[in-house]
Amino acid sequence: MPKKDPRILRTRQLIVDSFISLASEKDFNNITVRDITEKAAINRATFYAHFDDKFDLLHSTITNTFTDKLKKGLNGHEGFNEEVITNIFLAMCDHHKELSDLCPKGYNSLGTIIESKIKEELQKLIADFVLKGTKNTIVLEDKHLVTTLSTILSWSIYGATYSWNKDGRPISPEELVTKTLPIFKNGMSKYFF
Repeated sequence: MPKKDPRILRTRQLIVDSFISLASEKDFNNITVRDITEKAAINRATFYAHFDDKFDLLHSTITNTFTDKLKKGLNGHEGFNEEVITNIFLAMCDHHKELSDLCPKGYNSLGTIIESKIKEELQKLIADFVLKGTKNTIVLEDKHLVTTLSTILSWSIYGATYSWNKDGRPISPEELVTKTLPIFKNGMSKYFF
């Protein structure tokens, strides 16, 4: 694999750093490519050589960073189990905390913009772990069930951690996991049916 030109890497990082700095000052919806290029002291052509638009920059900066960090945290796990769910939950708590601390003025707008991408990445990751855990014994018609299960889990984990953060993190991430994990393991019948 050829090495990337250090100047290209530095310029890309400069754009990311400028974006993060702006996101800490103002709402994402109010940030323009012009704002980013002015802060980075680059021209628009240079910006567009690295990113398609500010949404591409957002996804690259936040979504990809989260996904990479999550995958590293789950490295070595062979299948879907309680430890994997716990690690995903804790990673989502960290993600929401970091994003709201990094961009306090833009957390609500940033969260809604990247929510679908994060849930999609979580869904794929959970589905992969479920399929790994079954050692390929899932028959074709059951793959739809895996997709449904992984979608329910990813949306639930995202929603629970988002609400936890939005409500001011009233309990520790570990306590959140302890209180919610039984619902994932045993379903909701204990609480409602």
